[in-house]
Amino acid sequence: MIGALIARWGPPLQPPTSNIQPPTSNIAVPFSRPTTYDLRPTTLKNYDQSYFDHWYRNPRHRIGSRADLDRSVALAVALAEGVLGREIESVLDVGAGEGRWQPVLQRLRPGSRYAGVEPSEWAVRRWGQRRNLRQGSLLDLAELGLEGPFDLVICADVLHYLPTAELRRGLRALADQVGGIAFCPLFTVEDDIDGDREEFQRRRASTYRRCFAEAGLIAVGMHGWTTSTIAASLARLERQ
Repeated sequence: MIGALIARWGPPLQPPTSNIQPPTSNIAVPFSRPTTYDLRPTTLKNYDQSYFDHWYRNPRHRIGSRADLDRSVALAVALAEGVLGREIESVLDVGAGEGRWQPVLQRLRPGSRYAGVEPSEWAVRRWGQRRNLRQGSLLDLAELGLEGPFDLVICADVLHYLPTAELRRGLRALADQVGGIAFCPLFTVEDDIDGDREEFQRRRASTYRRCFAEAGLIAVGMHGWTTSTIAASLARLERQ
């Protein structure tokens, strides 16, 4: 499920005093899995209509505006097309929520193919047919019959809810779908945030960089990541 966090001005949260280790418990999060290889979705949070109404439509609690969404989509598309040197033709949205990116992408790139993956039964039932959503999670990607890799892979506001062991496994699954750019907005313990803090993982930016590198993904800035093969064609200052 796409999360509901946004950065705000102010002093950041204090970083932990020691390196965070992978949790030993099986606390379920939006894309969490037991330590066995049973990959069926389990979660303690209920991503039903009330959750989406609270964080995306309630004027008192809503995170981000329509304009914010439009800017995020435009940024992701520009990053992918800048790296590929052409217009995007395929998009995978992991943790798509209600598929809010789909209509914006269709306006920007009408001929592109969009596939959304979302663990919320309610969201898929409500929006699945209209916005091409299928039920599943980050760790289900290889089993869903997706026609990847994709020019643009979106995993927005998802990874900071995953325990570290799940994060590492999920990024490896995500990397297999990247044929251009992975756009993965997320927040760290160094950021000051508003929104859904339940099950937020207090990790440093350095921990995320290490996990992305372990999955073979290289930073290209502004929440963008690409494969080592694609990065080799970029100028040195275009990649980090």
